Amino acid sequence: MSNIKTGRHPRALYVLFMTEMWERFAYYLMVGILFLYLTDTTTGGKGLDSKNGADIVGSFIALVYLTPFIGGLIADRYLGYIKSIFFGGTLMAAGYFGLALPGNTAMFASLALIIIGNGFFKPNISTVLGNIYNREDLKPLKDNAYNIFYMGINIGAFICNFVAAYLRNKYGWGYAFAAAGVGLIIGLINLASSLKHVKEGDIKKPVQPEDMPLSKIFMYVFFPALVAAIIGWIVPGKIFGGTIMGSQANDAFVFACIPIISFYVSLWVKAKGQDKKGIGALLFIFTISIIFWTIYNQNSTGLTLWAEKHTDREVSGVTKTIMKGLGSLQHVTDTPRLVNKVDQYFVDVKDAGGNTVQVMGPDPYFNNVPKDQWPHGGTVDLMNTELFQSINPLFIVVLTLIFINLFDYLRRRGKEPGTASKFCMAMFISGLSALVMVFAVMSVPSVYQYKTSPAWLWGTYGVFTVSEIFLSPIGLSLVSKLAPPRLTALMMGGWFLSTSLGGKIAGVMTSFWDDFTDKKIFFGVLFIAAFIGGVFIYARLKSLNQIVKEKTGSA
Repeated sequence: MSNIKTGRHPRALYVLFMTEMWERFAYYLMVGILFLYLTDTTTGGKGLDSKNGADIVGSFIALVYLTPFIGGLIADRYLGYIKSIFFGGTLMAAGYFGLALPGNTAMFASLALIIIGNGFFKPNISTVLGNIYNREDLKPLKDNAYNIFYMGINIGAFICNFVAAYLRNKYGWGYAFAAAGVGLIIGLINLASSLKHVKEGDIKKPVQPEDMPLSKIFMYVFFPALVAAIIGWIVPGKIFGGTIMGSQANDAFVFACIPIISFYVSLWVKAKGQDKKGIGALLFIFTISIIFWTIYNQNSTGLTLWAEKHTDREVSGVTKTIMKGLGSLQHVTDTPRLVNKVDQYFVDVKDAGGNTVQVMGPDPYFNNVPKDQWPHGGTVDLMNTELFQSINPLFIVVLTLIFINLFDYLRRRGKEPGTASKFCMAMFISGLSALVMVFAVMSVPSVYQYKTSPAWLWGTYGVFTVSEIFLSPIGLSLVSKLAPPRLTALMMGGWFLSTSLGGKIAGVMTSFWDDFTDKKIFFGVLFIAAFIGGVFIYARLKSLNQIVKEKTGSA
């Protein structure tokens, strides 16, 4: 028996906490400014329109959530967890530094490094923590340990946007991306210097007879997906003379998902008895969860656009003093300079050759500020757009503490909602977060003539955070409860697939942002979809709870 007493967390928790905090600091710093960088036309960004920018961000998020499945399997059976963490972290750091380099080749190569690296890093650091807490004396502390670990993720996600704002304001985009690389290196150094505390969690499980070989997974899942992606990239243009989903990347992704989804459906068709019930329940939950993840990933897409173009970011008084001290102020003026010409709906005007027309005008921020509120040659101080992305992790840290105690209180009285009930509530609550944005659009006569209050973003993030607490932490737990043992890794991949699809759909929706001239419709679609998803889960609540109870003994 270990000499660490029950009731005390080992040093390993804090080593992994700091490592993950720095890794998430790096990731959320990069993804928080990626869309802004791609669409920036005034301070050295790529100058893409919102359609192409959203397409790239959506594809990136989709692929980032697919690779942990592959990286987890390779670590589980071949590399081991610690080696995989260092390998993945090194690739990601190289990717972040690469984003600081000029040129599209460097950018896309860097994004690829981050996607692959995340696949090796993300799933395996959580696995190491879980292995350590499988010790008999630490099992009672496991849920608490993951809550502390989750805090580290959100502390990193909260701080990073302030660093990004300071560096891009003072030095430029390249320095902000490089800071993500520095953060990740700090995390890896922290882990390397404390390996003795975490090595007991680096357990490589022998392949069991019932495990599906990695070669078969690649043959039946990933190779067909790769072939389908190539077909999706090439064929629609040859047959239809254009894309089906708005871009070649979208078509390739959708085509690639077809054989993967077909494979998961075939697992359900072939299964029998309790296995069939468990797989069927999981596939149902995965499908509905896509809606949740679509709303979640508006953070990096649609809500970033809203904060940039439609939110009053002007600061004064104490807020201005604080932001100035943090170096997080943007300074804009209405003094005429060359800017992109836009129509009444903020869509770039193109000439006959398809090039964006430029005219003399004020900073684009003033496009929907009444002229009597312009500074008339003076300067206006604005809060950086990416800072709004710190609202969600702030709420996570605060509200998680509240809900942990609430669930503990209800559990002691036998009234805690079951897992399926939490999923159901999460869908309805996430829908309400989208409804908040419908009211935000309605709060001014026209979002193309007036800015809206930042309070609406605080409101939508606050409501959504509650749904995230209800759904996100229990997703993988539900997989481990319902999946047949021989298929656990594959069903974990299904959960990541739903997350990936949500990220891609968020990008696709935002790529059509300009076509939603009435923004109430954009957010209304999300609200309606989430409520329909909630109704579907509610309709099956009794059977879902019964399946969970049969598999685990409790709902």
